[in-house]
Amino acid sequence: MGLFDQIIGAVSGQQGESGGSLLGSVLQMVTNPQNGGLSGLLQTLQQGGLAEAAKSWVSTGQNLPVSAEQIQSALGNDTVKNLAAQLGLNTEQMSGHLAELLPQIVDKLTPNGSVPSEGNLVSMGMELLKGKLLG
Repeated sequence: MGLFDQIIGAVSGQQGESGGSLLGSVLQMVTNPQNGGLSGLLQTLQQGGLAEAAKSWVSTGQNLPVSAEQIQSALGNDTVKNLAAQLGLNTEQMSGHLAELLPQIVDKLTPNGSVPSEGNLVSMGMELLKGKLLG
């Protein structure tokens, strides 16, 4: 477990709310170096047919929406199922949450229209998590 995972767990545990756990889990997925971090996630989404939507989330313009079905298809059933199991949700609920959260999270983590370095990404993720949970 990395430092970022430990911090998210601590902050999420302090809050004791499912929204915090959900946000923490999604941020872990976005920043997980084993999956290529944010760049890897964007590549997966692009290869899964969401290239235009993912590009809009990184750019400084309007974010294009995606459906739960599109997210599940792009990320793969196993990824969505694993996240859902961690949070005690079914895959349909998790896909819906991902469709809502991923555009916002990617947008917030790429405020200048480019993917930040891993060190900056962790820092930005923590600021996002603090703002959502503690603000």
